[in-house]
This record gives sequence, structure tokens and C-alpha cells, in this order.
Amino acid sequence: MEPIRYLHLDVFAATCGGGNHLGVVTDARGWSDRQMQRFARWTALVETTFLLPPSRPDASYRVRIFTPHREIPFAGHPSVGSAHAALACGLARPADGVLWQECGAGVLPIRVEGDGETRDLLLKSPGERVLATGHDSHRLLAATLGGIELGALPPALVDGGRRWWLAEAGDEAELRNWQPDHSAIGALARATDSMGLCVFARSAAEDYQLVVRAFPAGVGIIEDPASGAANGLIAAYIAQAEPHGPLARGYAISQGREMGHDARLLAHIEPGAIWVGGRARTVVDGLLRWNGG
Repeated sequence: MEPIRYLHLDVFAATCGGGNHLGVVTDARGWSDRQMQRFARWTALVETTFLLPPSRPDASYRVRIFTPHREIPFAGHPSVGSAHAALACGLARPADGVLWQECGAGVLPIRVEGDGETRDLLLKSPGERVLATGHDSHRLLAATLGGIELGALPPALVDGGRRWWLAEAGDEAELRNWQPDHSAIGALARATDSMGLCVFARSAAEDYQLVVRAFPAGVGIIEDPASGAANGLIAAYIAQAEPHGPLARGYAISQGREMGHDARLLAHIEPGAIWVGGRARTVVDGLLRWNGG
């Protein structure tokens, strides 16, 4: 196999090294499903993506997203990172400020705002449904939320490409210091076929209005430093529950500091649309030599 350009990205980072890792194979033509999965397992990253020419005329490019264990139809930071890679490598150009990404969840728009190092890429969430709300909406929920005081909005199970339990904590400092019961989160995730638990708290900080911690035990991850899809579900839930509240038009998010990261995401809320994203930076730009079958 001829060498292929390969990028290693820092997605949603507020400071260097603060975001979520992503590996991007920029030209996966000729790769089999088996080769993609084997390479994703070898990188050991949360997700690795593979760029391809679009198969639909309304798409700018196509992406396939793999965890070390399986292919998934959609995820937030791999989508934003793949859009960054497609732009950086000249594989796609925005039309009227929008890229159209073909993935397992369909053809999704990604808004391109700015250019270069200050460019923000905002993904339109594929649609959200609140499946359950309330402190008693599942028998395992109380144990999962033990040790933290909850906020104004009741816990909810929300689906939108990926399924998460959401809960509002009453205090930012308490959320940042919380030591959750990861076995309880895992049990809830397995029982409800969900990613796990995502907890948020409102903040009075100058540069962000929400702090988020995400625990995707359903896919074997203890804590995620930057969660695009989960933040899209939080934004949709807030927009539905508080349509005239102070966060109803959007806000900035801090995530990952509790695990040594420093991510910053943006949520823009418009009538009928939730846009979530941020910036991606290329950390490694090189050639990939992979002959594994």
C-alpha cells in the first residue's frame, strides 16, 4: 500500500493538548472494513476516522468512524476533526459556509466560521428525542447520582445519534470534585443501552457558561475530555426545558480539566437546530505506511 497522509489532531482544545485525540486517515480508498478496524485497534484512540470520496451528490466528503472495537455511525469530535482534516488537505471546500459530511447517520451539515487557527467548526446535531425524565425514571439512576446535589432540571435519557443520561448538578465546584461510582454508571449504561452519564453545571466564569463531565461507561471509557455529541444533547435538553432561559440561544462549555485536559466547546441554539463544535488543531502531519489486513 502506498503511503497515505495521516493527521493526528487535538479537537476542542482550549490550550495545547487540552482536547480529544483523533487520528485521521485522509484517503482510505482501497481499505477494507477489516483493515480500518485493525488500524483503529492499533492506534488505541477513542476514535479513528477514514476519509473517502462521497457516495452521494449532496455530500462534500464521506467519513467512517471506528473505535478500537467497532464502527459507529456518528460522534461529535470525530466529525469536527474530520471536517478540519478535509479542509486542511484540500479534500473539500465549504459551499455558502457549510460542509456536508456523509456518515453513518446520514449527510450532516458542518458550519465553517472563520479561517486558519481561529476557525470554528460547528456540527448540526442529527436530531434529539427525550426518552425519559425524572429522578425515578430508572431504578438504577439514584445509585448512579449518589454523592452529588442535583440542579434545577430533572435527569433525562436523551437520544440523538448516541444515547446519554443527562443530569444537572447544582454547583460547578461540587461537580468538578465529584468522585462518581463508575460501576453504577456502567450498570445504568448497560441496562438502558446508553453511552453512560453526562453531568453539567452552570457557571459564572467569564469564558464559559457550562461545565460538563461525561462518563461513557457504556463503551468502556471512564471519562471523556471533550464530548461533541453529548453536548449537543445537553443543548437540546436545555433549549426544550428552558426556551426563554439565559442559555436558550447558546453558550460556551468547559470540559476535561478534572482529567488533566482543557477543552472548550461552543453550543449555538437556533429555532429547530442545535450546532455544537469548536476548534481543531493538527499536531502531527505525516505519512502512514500500513499493510495490515
